[in-house]
Amino acid sequence: MFITFEGLDGSGKTTTIGKLAQELHKKFPELNLVLTREPGGDKVPEAERIREIILDKASDLSDMAEALLYTTSRRIHLEKVVWPSLKEKKFVICDRYIDSFYAYQGYARGLDLDFIKQITTLVIQDAIPDLTFFMEFTPEEAHKRREETRLVKDRMENEKMAFHEKVYAGYKELIKKDPERFILIDASKTMQEVLEKVFDKLTNHPKFKEYCNKYVKSQSN
Repeated sequence: MFITFEGLDGSGKTTTIGKLAQELHKKFPELNLVLTREPGGDKVPEAERIREIILDKASDLSDMAEALLYTTSRRIHLEKVVWPSLKEKKFVICDRYIDSFYAYQGYARGLDLDFIKQITTLVIQDAIPDLTFFMEFTPEEAHKRREETRLVKDRMENEKMAFHEKVYAGYKELIKKDPERFILIDASKTMQEVLEKVFDKLTNHPKFKEYCNKYVKSQSN
């Protein structure tokens, strides 16, 4: 099974994924869990080097060059991590994926959406997430949290508010187009409340139950 987390920088995606993984390990000890991220991937040095270029504030990249770097990193990540894991029936959780690409490079950067779709389809083939959790957090709230918690901003986080507003609007359009895949989570709640909501939505979803019935040997209640 393949699930992804999306949202603005500062919406709490990464923290939520870490805590969700801990909870899944406790409640479903037989679950073969793989945590990864985009751009990059902790076990993919080639993709990590591309990540460093993209996020480095010193990088002077055109919008097209940035998009192609993301796409290259994504393909490497799929080949090295996602596809092998899914082939082995592992449970893959990815911090950002194709929806970030559409929202940031398409809607916010202004690259042609048909072009974004074409190269995405070419690169990912049929690797569409089973579920995507969207951390619902306004650009203003996300900016405030970034200011409070980040000592060093990367190149994307350093963009102006107008950019993040376009990203947010882009996500909203993506959700409208594929409402069955997206699960919206109110990220303004406490971390415990967010975790409980994500865990509940995931573990009670028919796709998760079907996956567990097929591939998880045993479950603790």
